[in-house]
Amino acid sequence: MVIAQPSSFYPSEDSKHLSTLVHPTAVIHPGAELHPTVRVGAYAVIGSQVKVGANTDIGAHVVIDGWTEIGERNRIFAGAAIGLEPQDLKYDGSPTRVQIGDDNLIREYVTINRATRVGGATAIGNQNLLMAYVHVAHDCVLENQVVIANNVSMAGHVHIESRATIGGVLGIHQFVHIGRLAMVGGMSRIDRDVPPYMLVEGNPSRVRSLNHVGLKRAGLVDDENGVTFQLLKKAYRLLYRSGLPFNRALEELDLMSGNAHLEHLRQFLHMAQTTHRRGVIPAKRRRAHDEL
Repeated sequence: MVIAQPSSFYPSEDSKHLSTLVHPTAVIHPGAELHPTVRVGAYAVIGSQVKVGANTDIGAHVVIDGWTEIGERNRIFAGAAIGLEPQDLKYDGSPTRVQIGDDNLIREYVTINRATRVGGATAIGNQNLLMAYVHVAHDCVLENQVVIANNVSMAGHVHIESRATIGGVLGIHQFVHIGRLAMVGGMSRIDRDVPPYMLVEGNPSRVRSLNHVGLKRAGLVDDENGVTFQLLKKAYRLLYRSGLPFNRALEELDLMSGNAHLEHLRQFLHMAQTTHRRGVIPAKRRRAHDEL
């Protein structure tokens, strides 16, 4: 490793990172590839295999190592650690990866570990918000516009689909899938798959209702005179309020005609029933005052 030595936060004429805005205390390996517009804060450490795209801000004391590629316009706040070895006893030192897209906010002390096996990657898409102390374990996948609140810990191989929202101070079991536009309430225990478009909370966690707020924000309550919302509401009632065994309700769901959102829900639920998935979180027991 070498210490970048510009005379101030702005580049010096004799710095190797001539057009990169590097704090004088940053430690950047000469093999690292940083776009000239990248800003690097005090005492940050960047390893030899790291690539960082344009207009990304790397805060103070951030550590980025391993085979890590970060896109454009990301903001990585103080103390984050990205691309370090997975916390997995099977890891043998192979060149596994972390891939991060564009326009993400990665807040203080977030940890993102690289994958376990050769060819694997821990992948984060675009426009995600990871709040402070979030842990993204090896081989996790976060799609786009996911919001994860403070102190969420993911085990390995968790997959979170686009526009899901995860409340704070909770754990997610390995191999769990969380569906598109799902909402997970804070301090829940997530040990099975969370269906798309649903609101889940509790310990043990249960499906409580449709994620009405999330659907409205996504424009799916009023689209085409509310067709999508009415379809999803009908599906919710069939799956979780009809009293049918879940597999029987899923068969009935297959007979419903609908749109791409209903089809996504169907496919997700069928995949969750396969042997390599953990099954889906069941419904909360119905009470007289429960409402959709």
